[in-house]
Order: sequence, then C-alpha cells, then structure tokens
Amino acid sequence: MSDNAISTLDRPSEDHSKEDPDRRRSLVLGVILVTQLMVVLDISIVNVALPSMQAALGFTSSGLSWVFNAYTLAFGGLLLLGARAGDLRGRRRTYLAGIAVFTAASLLGGLATSAGWLVSARAVQGAGAAFAAPATLALLMSMFAEGRERTRALGLYTGVSVGGAAIGLLAGGMLTAWLSWRWVMFVNVPIGVAVLVAAAIVVPETKPQAGRFDLTGAVTSTLGMTALVYGFVHAASAGWGDTTTVAAFAAGAVLLASFVLVERRAAAPITPLELFADRTRAGAYAARLLMFAAMMGMFFFLTQFLQGALGYSPIRTGLAFLPVTIVLFASSQFSARFLVERVGERPVMVVGAVLSTLSMLWLTRLSASSGYLDVLGPLVLLGLGNGSAFVPLTSAGLHGVPPRQAGAASGLVNVAQQLGGSLGLAVLVTVFGRASERAAGTGAGAGPAEMTNHMFVAGADAAFMVSAVLLATTVLVVGLVLRSRPAQPVVAS
Repeated sequence: MSDNAISTLDRPSEDHSKEDPDRRRSLVLGVILVTQLMVVLDISIVNVALPSMQAALGFTSSGLSWVFNAYTLAFGGLLLLGARAGDLRGRRRTYLAGIAVFTAASLLGGLATSAGWLVSARAVQGAGAAFAAPATLALLMSMFAEGRERTRALGLYTGVSVGGAAIGLLAGGMLTAWLSWRWVMFVNVPIGVAVLVAAAIVVPETKPQAGRFDLTGAVTSTLGMTALVYGFVHAASAGWGDTTTVAAFAAGAVLLASFVLVERRAAAPITPLELFADRTRAGAYAARLLMFAAMMGMFFFLTQFLQGALGYSPIRTGLAFLPVTIVLFASSQFSARFLVERVGERPVMVVGAVLSTLSMLWLTRLSASSGYLDVLGPLVLLGLGNGSAFVPLTSAGLHGVPPRQAGAASGLVNVAQQLGGSLGLAVLVTVFGRASERAAGTGAGAGPAEMTNHMFVAGADAAFMVSAVLLATTVLVVGLVLRSRPAQPVVAS
C-alpha cells in the first residue's frame, strides 16, 4: 500500500508506525471482516430461532417480524448518524463504542423474558451496529487505494456481508438445536469482547473533523422509516384502510420529507445530498436496496417453509442453507478477482441481477408437496447472482467519493442494505398475509395440517413473485441508470 493511501490515518503509537504497512492493513482488514460478519450475521441468525422465540415469549405471527425489523430499523435509521459520528469524533473511537453497545445488548437479549424485552434489546443491538459498521467500511476505503486493490478488499468485505446472512442461518440452527434460542444472542458476547481487544490494539484512529451532529436529520430519518415499516407490518393484519395503517404511512411520508428539507439546509448534514448527484452512486444505492429487499424476504419465508412444511429441525434448516453460503462467497471472490477486472462493473451487475431474478421466479413454483431439491436449485442460482453483483455494486456506491465524505458514503451503502431488508420484509409479510387469506377459501376438504401448509405455500409463492419483481427492477436500474466504467487493466498478482 502506498504512503498516500494511509496518510489519512493517524498511527496510535510509535511502535505501530514502524510496522510493515502490508501486515498492518491485513490485521485491520481482519478486524473489519469479523466485525462486518458479526453485525450482518445478526440480521439472519434469529430466523431459524423464530419458532422457538415465539413459543417461549408469546409473539404473535405479525409481531414476530419485529425481532428482525427492530434490529434492521435501528441499524439502518441510525447508520447516517453513526457515520457522521465517526467523521467528527474519530472512526476508531466511534467503532469501539458501537461494538461495546452491541455486545452489551446481545447479553441482555439472551436474558429476555418477554417479547417486548427481546425486541428492545434487538433495537439497541442495531443502534450499536449503526455506529460500528460505517467506520469499518470507511477505514477500508482509507487503507486501500481505489482500483484493483480496493476491489479485492471489497470482494472479501462483500463476501462476508452477503454470505453472512446465510452463515447466520446455519449458526442459528446449530445454536438453537444444541443449546437454545438464547444462544443466538449470547454468541455475540465472546466475539464482541475479542473484537474490542483486537481493535484497540491494531485499528488506527482518524483525525476528527470540525463540525457538529445533525440530530434533527437523524431523528426525522429514523422515525420516518420506522413509521413506514410499521405501516406495512400493521397492514398485514389490520388492512390497508385501517386508521392506524393510514396514520403510520402519513407520518412516515411527512417525516421523510422533513428529513430531506433538513438535509438541504443543515450546515453539516448527516447525508450530504451531493452524494446523490453522481448517477452511478445513486443507482448503486437504489439497486442495493432492491436486492436486499428481495433476499431478506427469501430467507425469512424459506426458513419457515423448511421447518413447517418439510418438518426440518433448526440445525437441519441451517445446514440446508450451507450451499448458498458457499456459492455466495465463491462467486463474490471470482467476481472481485476476475470478472470485474476483465469485463467491467456494469455487465457483471446486470448478469448477477438477472440470475437472482430467475432464482426467485423458480421459487414461486414451490408447493405443499415440494422437497429440498426444489429449494436447492434456486438457492444455488441466487448465490451465483448475488455473489457476482454485490462486489461491483459496493464499488459503484463508493466511486469517486472524496475522503472527507468517506464516512457518509459508507453509511449510505449500509443504509441501502439494512433498510432494503427491513422494508422488503415488511412489504413481503403484507403480501404473504393477503395471499394466505385468499388461499384459505380454496382448500376445502383438507385437514388442519394440510390447510396450514397450503396457506403458507400460497402466501410464500406470492411473496417470492414480488421479490422477483424487485429484482427485475434492479436489472433495469443497473442497465439504464448506472454508467459503464471500463474494466481495470489485468496485472499479474
């Protein structure tokens, strides 16, 4: 790594400054990857444990989705504030504080004795992750120069980010089966402590920038997104015309409009609107949101299909997702090391999004008599598509960002990911609920178990179709909005 690439970082001590730069950045990259795996894994690790959580804590069917949404909403809603905090207070300091909060909340969540307690702990977990995650990606940007070396580092980062969701399902299954659902929370405690110690030793601090926090922007964006997601979730059980549903959507629209106005006038906005002026970056954010909206919904419904319709145990359900984990990571590395360098970013993103769309259309063919092989094919295809597309998509979202806005740009990449998952699941739960209700009238003569499976599969198929539409929209965004960037010169390693 060149001296210029690390000039933005302050070395904590004399000893650190004498370390070999390549070894130093490898250690920091290791801490970044473990951190990203931990915060992303926690989005999906609860999925396999949801039935156990529901039985133990008395969640309703619609309320169960808030175990997922509380984390992703707090994570996504506070990411921009977390990114700004890193710029103003130093990224290392902000990162350590975020991991400490995340670890403490994980311990409290594992001790939960009520649904409200667990959901609250998940929200605090998300808040901690929101302050840790932007700092990690901003540090990666600072330590790896734009081009081939950053693309390869982003390949590892993206592999962990995308594959972490699938790894979470496997880990959640093993922990739930061998110990209890509480260990999907407790497992973060020893990992979080280890990360804190390692980061305190090897992660360098950055120079704080002058400025102040845009608290108004943070509050309006977080409350606006929360209201919007709540509206979708509430509509699934109460209907679109329900007073509470309409009020939630109205409040969300007003708060998000206020957020835009605040950001236009703020002296130090948490979201510099000029980041959206670049068509490539704006398109990358939109495409990332759409792809995660489809993917998180798929994991949510497939885990329930495997445990409900197929009768899988938690650990068998987790193992069922192992192929997609392997394919995701392998295809992301192949994309970063070979495809992007040879054919450019946009063609790789288009092909990846098309493969993901086809995988979701394949899943719409699931029926009550389907077996695991009917799930395996779509999972492998999804792994190929998402793994290929997310590396160049991440690079495009950070393209041309000046160092002073590295934190904000990193925050937006993570915001698109987390809010995409949260909003996508909220929409898909609503679609699922309506389709299941309609299916109830077409299963006359079926026994209780057969009727339950019939209703679930009908709802899941409808949700997968909407996911396919989201992914098809991603193909259009990537193909029509993102500018084509040339392939990088291939240099022997």
